[in-house]
Amino acid sequence: MSLEKQPSLTDEEVHDTPSSTPFEPSRDHKVKWYRSTTYNALVLGLCNFLAPGIWTAMNSLGGGGSESPYLVDAANALTFGLMVFSCFFGSVVVRLVGIKWTLILGTIGYAPYAAGLYTHNRFGTDWLVLFGAAVCGLSAGIFWMAESAIALSYPEPENQGRFLGLWLSFRVGGQILGGAINLGLNVHRNTAGSVSYAVFGVFIALQALGPVAGLLLTEPGKVMRRDGMQVKLRIAHSAWYEVKAMTRLFLRKEFLCIVPLIAQATYTEAVMFTYLDLWFSVRVRALGSFLSGVLALVCGNVLGAFLDSTKRFGLKTRSRGAFFVVLGLQGGWWVWATVVTTQYTNEGRSGIDWVDEGFAKGFVLYLVWVAGFQLNYMFLYFVVGNLAADEEEVVRISALLRGMESAVQAVSYGLSSVGIMASVGGTYLNFGLWGISLLPAWLVIRQFGVSLEDRKVARDYGRD
Repeated sequence: MSLEKQPSLTDEEVHDTPSSTPFEPSRDHKVKWYRSTTYNALVLGLCNFLAPGIWTAMNSLGGGGSESPYLVDAANALTFGLMVFSCFFGSVVVRLVGIKWTLILGTIGYAPYAAGLYTHNRFGTDWLVLFGAAVCGLSAGIFWMAESAIALSYPEPENQGRFLGLWLSFRVGGQILGGAINLGLNVHRNTAGSVSYAVFGVFIALQALGPVAGLLLTEPGKVMRRDGMQVKLRIAHSAWYEVKAMTRLFLRKEFLCIVPLIAQATYTEAVMFTYLDLWFSVRVRALGSFLSGVLALVCGNVLGAFLDSTKRFGLKTRSRGAFFVVLGLQGGWWVWATVVTTQYTNEGRSGIDWVDEGFAKGFVLYLVWVAGFQLNYMFLYFVVGNLAADEEEVVRISALLRGMESAVQAVSYGLSSVGIMASVGGTYLNFGLWGISLLPAWLVIRQFGVSLEDRKVARDYGRD
């Protein structure tokens, strides 16, 4: 009996088969609940909820709840400008105090920002808005970097997407809570104006609890995973070495190619929040904050589950599928937004309420905008997670990602404080950024599952 030669898989087919590891780690390791990855996802999510989640809640009310968005947009530009600085040196802070205390320190600056919005809405005070924004910017940068590194390093590879989805759900959870509170207080206000200042008292109290929540996080070396693998998340080199390593990583071809992708995704926040404040009544802004958060929560977790379907789809299929769906939908939203904002500007609309004719056309746009923002965020973490070669690069690329986000948002909020950019210019510019991002992003995405294997698996299980 002759033996027939078995057909061999091409390199591309090998890489796109459902993922496996050089060895199959046991999934039966017993873990203590307070050191499990699920527990730490909840703690990280709680920190996110109490810090940037509540920040998002305030800004999702439109202009930080103010009658006019321009001062708050300028303050947010200051926040994000300082975050570029603090993000870049985030790995140095991790080297000095460790990832857990970096996260805790990062929560401290959010409450002063909320206090600034409170005094502005109640007493008309401007300076505390800017001071709070500056303090927030210095701390938020290291918080953003730390939470990103934790989210990419703590979970098992097959739970990465769900961990990201759960973590980011808390971010929109803050938005949902803020919208619900504000809707209850302003349900009868069908005109334009500022949000009730009583809302900000709740926000200040919640954000002050951020450092306490951070204390609940498990140190990386004590995390217990079901695959038995130890979490390694530390920086062992000098501060100067980290500065040079960060610079080299930023100049790497793959990272430069995704810079436009980061820009088009994160510029949107200022555009959509300013849009809500400019065109809609107080109670519609509250309703939009609530409903968009719910929609974003659902969409983000669906995408996370798809990205985790490693046993059904290879890395190539998952990365390309997510790319075409997320960026394709985003393009559709920008066409829609261009039509709506141009029409509103030409007609001089303002204070649109849910009883007004044509309300749904503009309101539903805001809902899908926020959902698209969440999907873009999820996809960005998936992408950078597959570019980091080791644990130290996870910290650095997290810092670069959040630093780039901050730089873009500093520009977007700064430009949104200018009338023409707030009304239509931001939409047109963001539409252009989306178009510019497609080709360079595709040059990176098409390598996933072909010449670039799953870096999360490689980091955790030693795949070359």
